[in-house]
Amino acid sequence: MKQYYQRVMGFDFGTSRIGISYGQALTGTASPLKPITARDGIPDWDALGRIIAEWQPEALVVGIPLNMDGSISDMAHRARKFANRMNERYQLPCFIIDERLTSVEAKRIHLEAGGGNNFKKESVDGIAAQLILEDWFNSDTPVPSHTRLEDL
Repeated sequence: MKQYYQRVMGFDFGTSRIGISYGQALTGTASPLKPITARDGIPDWDALGRIIAEWQPEALVVGIPLNMDGSISDMAHRARKFANRMNERYQLPCFIIDERLTSVEAKRIHLEAGGGNNFKKESVDGIAAQLILEDWFNSDTPVPSHTRLEDL
């Protein structure tokens, strides 16, 4: 199923910023884009619409931040709600994937590249979205956004 989607955007949901990446299924790689702002998890839908219109993805992937023990966090529910709204608003297939530790890994990558440790000033959200999308490219089975979180 994933092979049908060549141009894909990945998202790292957050309450103040939403990280974005763009990737190609052919190479299985993604690149971070500039994050968009959010207010209490509600994205700047106009900015997001412009980005989607510019990049023209064929599918969307949203990371779901499960707790380390696999239990469902409040943020996981909010991220899935964001994924479902993206699916409805943009009429594109939207998938979810477990994204545990992507923010930790994004910070490590940022620091190793010489970045500072003020992550509010130097966002790593795009890197996290890149990792989410690359994990999705490497996963066996895509999970539609309407899937029960208990089934992840």
